[in-house]
Amino acid sequence: MRTIKRLLKFAARYWKWSLATIICMFITQGIMLTLPQLQRVIVDNCYEGKHFDLLPHYVILYMIGGLLRGCFGFGWGYMAQYVAQRTIYDIRNKLFDHMQRLSFSYHDEAETGQLISRATQDADALQGFIGDGLPMILSQVFAVTGLLIICFGMSWKLSLAALSMVPILTVAVYFYSKTFGPIRVAVQQQLGERTSAIQQSFTGIRVVKAFAREDYETSKFDHESQELLRLNIQEAKVHSFYGPMMDFIAAYGLAFVIWYGGIQVLDNTIKLGTMVAFMSYIWWFVWPVRMMGWMTQLTKNAVVSGDRIFEILDTHSETHLKDGTRTLKECKGHVVFDNVSFCYTDGSRALSSINLEAKPGEMIAVMGGTGSGKSSLINLLPRFYDVSDGAVLIDGVDIRKYRLESLRRQIGMVSQEPFLFGDSIYENIAYGRPGAPSDEVIEAAKAANIHDFIESLPDGYETKLGERGVNLSGGQKQRVAIARALLMNPPILILDDATSSVDTETEGLIQQALVSLTESRTTFVIAQRVSTVKRADKVVVLDKGRLAECGVHEELIANGGLYAELFRLQFGGQLIAETEGADATAGV
Repeated sequence: MRTIKRLLKFAARYWKWSLATIICMFITQGIMLTLPQLQRVIVDNCYEGKHFDLLPHYVILYMIGGLLRGCFGFGWGYMAQYVAQRTIYDIRNKLFDHMQRLSFSYHDEAETGQLISRATQDADALQGFIGDGLPMILSQVFAVTGLLIICFGMSWKLSLAALSMVPILTVAVYFYSKTFGPIRVAVQQQLGERTSAIQQSFTGIRVVKAFAREDYETSKFDHESQELLRLNIQEAKVHSFYGPMMDFIAAYGLAFVIWYGGIQVLDNTIKLGTMVAFMSYIWWFVWPVRMMGWMTQLTKNAVVSGDRIFEILDTHSETHLKDGTRTLKECKGHVVFDNVSFCYTDGSRALSSINLEAKPGEMIAVMGGTGSGKSSLINLLPRFYDVSDGAVLIDGVDIRKYRLESLRRQIGMVSQEPFLFGDSIYENIAYGRPGAPSDEVIEAAKAANIHDFIESLPDGYETKLGERGVNLSGGQKQRVAIARALLMNPPILILDDATSSVDTETEGLIQQALVSLTESRTTFVIAQRVSTVKRADKVVVLDKGRLAECGVHEELIANGGLYAELFRLQFGGQLIAETEGADATAGV
């Protein structure tokens, strides 16, 4: 009931529609309870009493009752679905919004397919319960209550005979619910696994084709589908067994009523009209009994799906900490890492006792081997993760005191693998500043050396990109991402391998554009080019999460330490190529 109550809280905002639904439901069910009484009067007065002249009037009255029942039934069904659709609309939006605000650590561990499954299939299960299951349960409770009152008023003996099947049905429903519940949980979980398999395969379709692994991916998908098929068949088996069994129990009760009621009619204990009306009531009583399995199934589906959705909604939002209260305005870009240590949720330590200062306008080149903590260091700045110890300060204030939105609007970032949306190039560049003037968008594109390419396209800036910008080269995507960051004009800029996907010529043009742009902003660069390292005001070398060396290029080379070794290994080839290129140019 805890899950159902939480679900109903979402529907409570549409209480007027819900109230109208209930009123229509009561009227519809009330008419249904009245019609058998009209049947009783027709049989007793027209057939038994031989007053056939009254029959047309009763027939017209019966038709009016059926018409009213249809009209109010339409209102009941339509408004119930309206409430269900609006409620699930709200739940889906809240779920999606909450997913957007969950921390990086949550998304690091969560499977995308499972999240998609909960936002789609689980939400659909809740919709079926609110729109069909819950109204049916309420209506049947009202109908059964009314039936029992009327039936006991007509004949308590026949009513007790009809109720003889209830204890058996109760036991059957209990075992059905106990058996069906775990299977439904497994089915929903497996739906998520299959969705994950689809999502991963299509996201990595280039890798799949590059390694000719289509058969493997098909086999993996078939394995997940086979398991889902097995669970669905098991679910169908349980449902198919209990459905006919409940029908048999209901038929037993109805047969007993027919036999016992027939005896009472023959003994003149009750009239024939009463028996006819009673038969109608018993049939309507059997209907909710037969529907108990279906209603139990819908309820179980809703509880399982609701638990899966509320599990996400109950997860703390980003960084698992309260958002700050201060707004970061007029940021100068003075960044300090004060004795910073950081561990991931699995306990692995990424950074230990980092002390680093970046003055306003400085460029900091971050170097280190694989797993040295370069990405971890820069991910702490926009609070993608929070420090485990120490503090990161911007303009002398712990960034945890700033509101996340205001903090991140002061930081531009270009990641190693830029993500582009399937919108126009213009919308992708303006993503960080919706509604930015077109001339500023164009200037940002020019600064990133992508304007001429965009202008060469048939639709220019309105060219629609494929999913993840698949119809652009790696260098083109990188430059669009750089333009997106530059348009924000942030006082702090993070370039995470931002020029690693471009050729030397394009990288040189981008670096020329960045020279003037980085003069007035604090820039952190994970260095992949010799030119970047030489231009940096400070080079930071990380080794196994610790700050190994810090200084300018010439000093670190002269020291002959870890930096000199990394420089020789990473940039030796680049340095030779650049030197040869310079000599060739000089010769010309």
